[in-house]
Amino acid sequence: MKQTAARASGKGQSGITITLALSMLLASLGTSIANIALPTLVTAFSAPFAQVQMVVVAYLAAMTISVVVAGQLGDRFGLRSMLMAGLGLFTVASLLCGMATNLSLLIGARLLQGIGAAFLMTLSMALMRQTASEARVGHAMGLLGTVSALGTVLGPVFGGLLMPMTGWRGIFWVQVPLAAISLILAFLRLPPDEQTNGKASLAGHWLKLNSNLVPNLLVNLLVAAVMMTTLVVGPFYLALALGLEQRSVGFVMAVGPAIAIVSGVPSGQFVDSWGSDLVLAMGLALLVVGAFLLAILPNTIGVAGYVLSIVVLTPGYQLFQAANNTDALADVPGHLRGTVSGLLSLSRNIGLITGASFMGAVFAFGVGTHDLIHAGAGAIAEGMQLAFLLGGTMMMVAMAVALRYRILAKRRV
Repeated sequence: MKQTAARASGKGQSGITITLALSMLLASLGTSIANIALPTLVTAFSAPFAQVQMVVVAYLAAMTISVVVAGQLGDRFGLRSMLMAGLGLFTVASLLCGMATNLSLLIGARLLQGIGAAFLMTLSMALMRQTASEARVGHAMGLLGTVSALGTVLGPVFGGLLMPMTGWRGIFWVQVPLAAISLILAFLRLPPDEQTNGKASLAGHWLKLNSNLVPNLLVNLLVAAVMMTTLVVGPFYLALALGLEQRSVGFVMAVGPAIAIVSGVPSGQFVDSWGSDLVLAMGLALLVVGAFLLAILPNTIGVAGYVLSIVVLTPGYQLFQAANNTDALADVPGHLRGTVSGLLSLSRNIGLITGASFMGAVFAFGVGTHDLIHAGAGAIAEGMQLAFLLGGTMMMVAMAVALRYRILAKRRV
């Protein structure tokens, strides 16, 4: 590890950071950039929305299923080598997306792109942990959180700018040169893979990882579910309960990602200065308060209440992410960092799916009907309140799990 630190010093570290940040940006960009094209794809392929929606679902599903395998391959064959393989696959898949002549081919290409994105997301995190100095690990993790949020925000923006000029294919063409540049940078800037034991496996360390890592993964899942709930429930509440126009809804919904971009790096710096335990507790406390505020304030003071709640919730998420990722990877052997990074990504993605499905169902139950478009403002408000009362309770459970784990860990010492 000393050799790795030496290779990752000075200007070399800047090149590594740029390369890994761009890889993470591509993975998150691919998650959001296709959403804005869905109405256009319905017309282009004369297909029902349920089928066209698979363009988004295929990417997310492939990425979720592949993250742990990507991490294990990185541990076995080298993080740098497997990241480059993922970038190569992402580049080819983006090209195939832009060339697709029917919906089935486009969905198939998006599946491949999602697999490539799993390598980018997982191995970027593992390599950042491997190459960053011990004093700046939190800063590095916070930077990846910032870049991930930035990619999510830029996806619809890029798509909206490109589609009038290039049609729907342009949103995939633009990813080809970006991925190719990332691949070249990875080849030139990332340090050579350390010697790995090809026979190393997760089994020999499972008992240790099982006791130390499971709380991180469980809390990560719960937090991701609540954050996804804001993205699923928020637009309905703002448009149907508060009566905002579509443009205003978009502006209000952009507040959260904007705060995430600004607060990511400082959150990592706090981890470096104060330690992951304190920052994790601060983040979870803000998540508890923010979730309960979303259940109360918007129904009391309207848009201002919604924005204020998001202003509390989002920094809590960034503090949590920086601290939880740093803590989860802190004592993991070098040849298992890819696998653990994959497990973190897996728990986050399962949380996102839980937020979109289960928490969405809770919202609909609170409204009293699945026909949300024709529901009254009061019913929408009740659904919002139920969803975030449950979300606040989930954050309290997350805090209890994290606190109990840390108390038990200190007793073992």
